[in-house]
Order: sequence, then C-alpha cells, then structure tokens
Amino acid sequence: MAHGRYAYEPKFDGHRLVVFRTEQGVLLQARSGRMVADAFPDIAAAAEALPEGTVLDGEVVIWTGGRTDFAAVQKRAMAGRTRAAALARELPASYASFDLLAAGASDLRRLPYEQRRDRLVELLSPLGPPLQAVPVTTDPELAATWYETLREVGVEGLVMKRLDHPYRGGRRDWQKLRHSETRDAVVIGVTGPRARPKALVLILPGDDTPVVSGPLAPGVRAGLAEALSALPEGGGGERGGEPSVGGERSGDVQETPDGILYTPVPPDLTVEVSRTATRTPITTVIRLRTPG
Repeated sequence: MAHGRYAYEPKFDGHRLVVFRTEQGVLLQARSGRMVADAFPDIAAAAEALPEGTVLDGEVVIWTGGRTDFAAVQKRAMAGRTRAAALARELPASYASFDLLAAGASDLRRLPYEQRRDRLVELLSPLGPPLQAVPVTTDPELAATWYETLREVGVEGLVMKRLDHPYRGGRRDWQKLRHSETRDAVVIGVTGPRARPKALVLILPGDDTPVVSGPLAPGVRAGLAEALSALPEGGGGERGGEPSVGGERSGDVQETPDGILYTPVPPDLTVEVSRTATRTPITTVIRLRTPG
C-alpha cells in the first residue's frame, strides 16, 4: 500500500464515460470516442440537472444481486435506441464519477486532484443517485479494509492518486492495485466458426473498444464452442447499420478497429483473461465464467 499524500478509490468494473452538460443538452462519450447517450438514457436524463459547462469523468456501473455486473453494463452499451428504455428499467445504471474536469467556463484539469475532488462532491451531493462521486479515503488503513472487504461486491481493487497532481487525460499516473492479475471480459464476437473458435473478441472493464484474444488453448476452445453454440444467432446490437461496438458492419460480420473480421454474438458470456503489460498487450483467455 502506497503512503504519502494519496487518495484511494475503489476500482469498479464498468464502462469509462465522460459526461458533458452543454448548452444544447447532454453528451455521453465512451473511452473509444463513441457517443452513447442513446444507450444510457437514464444517465443522460439525470445529467440534465448538472449546470451548463460541467464535464465529469467516471464509470457507468450496474448492480445486480448486490454486486457490480460488467456483463449487464455491456448489454446496456450494445442496446439500440429501441431497447434502451426497456433495459434502463430492467438494468438501471449508476454513474460513479471520480473527477470534475470543467465547471461553467472554467477548465479545472490543472488544479490538484484534492481541489477537484472537493468541487466534485459539492456539485453532486445535492443531486444524489444515479450521479454520485466514488468513495475516497486518504487513510491507508481504511483503504486496506476496503481492499479486503469490497471484493465481495465485485470491486476489483483500488486506484491510488496523488492529491497534488493535475488531471492528465492521456497519461497513466494512477496506480492500480488489483486482487488478481486476471480480469473478467465480455465476449462480443468470435473469429472462426462457433463450433471451432480460433479467438474471441472481447470488451474489457473500463473500455468499449473491442480487443481480440490470443489463440484459444484446446481445453478452453472446447468449453467455449459448447457455450457459443447455445447462443442465438447474430449479435446483441440494434444500431440499424452502425457498428455495435467500435467496428464496421458488413452483413453479419463486424470489423475491429485493427481490421480483424469477426462474427458478433450476444454479450451473454463472460471469460476470465490475463493481459500482458506491454506496448502491444496480449490477451489470453483462461476460462469461461459460469453463472454463480
């Protein structure tokens, strides 16, 4: 556990999302740059209460059965406008904001985190859910307790931030302490036939840009082939010609930003993966997660 002037935040499994409250209304921008207000009408409606000029950084989180549910977040993210309202009632979203980037005409990114945090709490406290500031502590002992106990509700670890640092959007200044080197990911597609999958197309927590796994190990491939064959045909998106998530559509085939073609599947399967921390990360599928 780091010491010094640090803030400690729980690390939720959700979709990274920037909220813009403009003079014209509300924009919700995913990490990939995609605008997703249609997929999260409940968050967009709540953000109408923010003052014009507000810019928030945070994550969309969905709770089911007392735990965070990343697969549910992905199901919401892939829904087209025709299903979004129904899913918002079935799987209501929360927005856990961890930073305030702008207020009115003021760009706050150069301010130290401690000041931005104070202004964030002042802004969101009167509004309440579904817009809320993530919990924060500067007490390492309390942070250690969070780390040990919040795992039961699906929190994957802690994020540590220097209190005196400005916001650096393109730099990874935050330190992340995870319970495991593995993560859960949602399957949105497959390369090769479902009966003999070569690799999976995945969405990782905190992002909505598809990543392609490395080649599947034989034992993993066999279990996934059975699970994939049980899914309905086609993907889960309804975007009327737009890509479901981050790619280009051509009939029943999608294309990742890296140009890899794949067949989309409904976002109903979750797998455990490991990912190398290299310039070109390799994502390895370890096993299929089973419900419960």
